[in-house]
Amino acid sequence: MLRAGCGCAGEGDGALERVHGPMANAVFTTKVTPSYKDLPEFRYHFPRRYLDRAKQTVGDYIVYYEPRRSTSELSSSGGRQAYFGFARVTEIVEDQDLPDHYFAFVADYQDFASTVPFAEGSMYYENALQKEDGSTNRGAFGSAVRLLSESEFNKILKAGYSPIIGQELETAPGGLQHEISEPDIPFERPMVEVTVTRPFREKSFMYNVRTAYTNRCAMTGLRLINGGGRPEVQAAHIQPVAAKGPDSVRNGLALSGTVHWMFDRGLISVGDDYKILVAKNHVPEDAARLLNKSGAIYLPKDETLHPNAHFLRFHRDNVFKG
Repeated sequence: MLRAGCGCAGEGDGALERVHGPMANAVFTTKVTPSYKDLPEFRYHFPRRYLDRAKQTVGDYIVYYEPRRSTSELSSSGGRQAYFGFARVTEIVEDQDLPDHYFAFVADYQDFASTVPFAEGSMYYENALQKEDGSTNRGAFGSAVRLLSESEFNKILKAGYSPIIGQELETAPGGLQHEISEPDIPFERPMVEVTVTRPFREKSFMYNVRTAYTNRCAMTGLRLINGGGRPEVQAAHIQPVAAKGPDSVRNGLALSGTVHWMFDRGLISVGDDYKILVAKNHVPEDAARLLNKSGAIYLPKDETLHPNAHFLRFHRDNVFKG
């Protein structure tokens, strides 16, 4: 699982000043089950050799890329070799425990609705990853932080959200903008400005959580479809948005309406072992009988989408009445 941690940066001696000049987009390469200090929803850990590049991204957006290696072992494999989400870099802070290492703290993290492979046929999303002869530039993958042009960044975002919006972003600020965006103003960066609106984030989060859990309630196992063919299951944040919980599937559970209500009010929770926790004397017996007989939640098949211990702990410590 992802390592839990602070999730926020202070204003201590480790903070670096914002570099002057234009901001930049970039790729941050990270394993979703890292063996070091990354927690993509909140922070990215990197060595000094990437500091100059990382500083250029402060105030702008980066995309995350999962490499082939799934652990720190050179022989490991199984990584998706795909871009899987994006976030806005807020500041760079020196790691006080490990010399010549730093944290890039991020906000507004979102999963893509679909992972994006680094190449599709002869088309590479990052030009630097393709040699002149059309083959893959393996050496370029050795850089964990890679700057992106705005066109490359937008292309990755469009592919990442294509299951939700199809080609509609091409018409922004019309079309989709009127459906999900509060202000009716021209967009300077339509790909970013549409995807960061709260209505779009909610729509994306719901889609991603329902897909991960195959429209099945994690705590009852029920998969209900209404007369219009829409799933009844809801997408619940484990660490609430009001408490700065991210729109990440790892911070989400697919829950039926009644169970969602009980979860948000702290009548039920989830342990680090994924066992369902019930607050004593708070849940009627009839409601408790709805919960999985196994005593554990139903999990996505993809382990990278399992609830993260950091968010589960937040719910138990701050919401759960048990």
